[in-house]
Amino acid sequence: MAFDFIQTALAARRKNNLFRQVTTLDSAIGALIEVDGQHYLNFSSNDYLGMRQSTAVMQGWVDGIGQFGGGSGASPLVTGHTRAHQDLQDSLAQGLEREAVMLFNSGFAANQAVCQALFQANAHCCALRDSGQGYILADRLMHASLLDGAMGSDATLRRFVHNDCTHLETQLSKIRANTTEESGKEQDVLLVTEGVFSMDGDQAPIQALASISEQHNAWLMVDDAHGFGVLGQTGMGSVEQAGLNQHQVPVLMATFGKAVGTSGAFIAGSQGLIDYLSNFAKHYIYSTAMPPAQAVATLASLQAIQQSEQRSLLQENIDEFRRLATAAGIPLTPSITAIQPIIIGCPKRTLAISQRLREMGLWIIAIRTPTVPKGTDRLRITLSASHHKKDIQALVDGLAFVMGELPDDQ
Repeated sequence: MAFDFIQTALAARRKNNLFRQVTTLDSAIGALIEVDGQHYLNFSSNDYLGMRQSTAVMQGWVDGIGQFGGGSGASPLVTGHTRAHQDLQDSLAQGLEREAVMLFNSGFAANQAVCQALFQANAHCCALRDSGQGYILADRLMHASLLDGAMGSDATLRRFVHNDCTHLETQLSKIRANTTEESGKEQDVLLVTEGVFSMDGDQAPIQALASISEQHNAWLMVDDAHGFGVLGQTGMGSVEQAGLNQHQVPVLMATFGKAVGTSGAFIAGSQGLIDYLSNFAKHYIYSTAMPPAQAVATLASLQAIQQSEQRSLLQENIDEFRRLATAAGIPLTPSITAIQPIIIGCPKRTLAISQRLREMGLWIIAIRTPTVPKGTDRLRITLSASHHKKDIQALVDGLAFVMGELPDDQ
């Protein structure tokens, strides 16, 4: 039978407690969600600042629809790029202190676009490349979108131990020595990391990575999906927090679907980079532009974030959770961001704990391999400015009870 591997693959996922399926939300208000008529405190959302239901964002959507309608109607290079898109790009470029910005429909598309546009053998421009197709050197815990984009490009993908600058330098030195010996010329190297890692919540040593990149004549790219909107003096993210400029971080990607509360993503960099992507990034050229109303709502959210206390409220909630969890004997990772994983290690036990917490009204998703490395299955707890202190107390009480109730061999 054609494609008979499908049922075999699904059966294996079920057997290994790794099967995934979609949950339908009936409603979502603040930190509460409703599923099948039951209400839960939601500790699995990336809406770190509670912006997706803010007045600013919702009014932005209404205003944008009134002015531009429901959709963009075309790709950006045809007639899909409106004043709303341009205003958002201009505001981002100014706030990030970058020459130019390009909007994408998702972070997944943006990461793939960068990898495949910068390292594509079949593009006419690549005939101008000095030597070979180059290297993408990625942190071992990089998001699947970047790794998939790298593997779909003509670059050679290498990975370095998570946040390990010594191993990174060793890798870079080998690349430089090998390529120079083979061709007499250096190949292009794109070093990629995340500002805040999506599953662990820890931060990259961006300043050190920028210094290493400069020493080895490589470009540094930062995926700041989980730092943008939250970190930095004005909420512009990890790179702002680290005080690094466009020369030090030539490629910056971030998304709007987390702290900003809308959807989509952007690439920020030099005017030359953005012009190049406009001509060679297929994910941009051949995709319908995001709805203009979405751009209006996103800009409204960014302006509100800079003027509100949401980031301070989030930090207070992070501190409160870590204080209560430590007092309750719950094992924590070093993360000081909104992402607070509880490492369980066994997919079956992780699922059991998640289900038991759900019965208590706490929604915490079990994250298992292959999303995370084998043996690091976890509860991925995410905190939000929408949570109240009593919500966090209920979370810690539930965790302490259930983790004690279910033995390690469950």
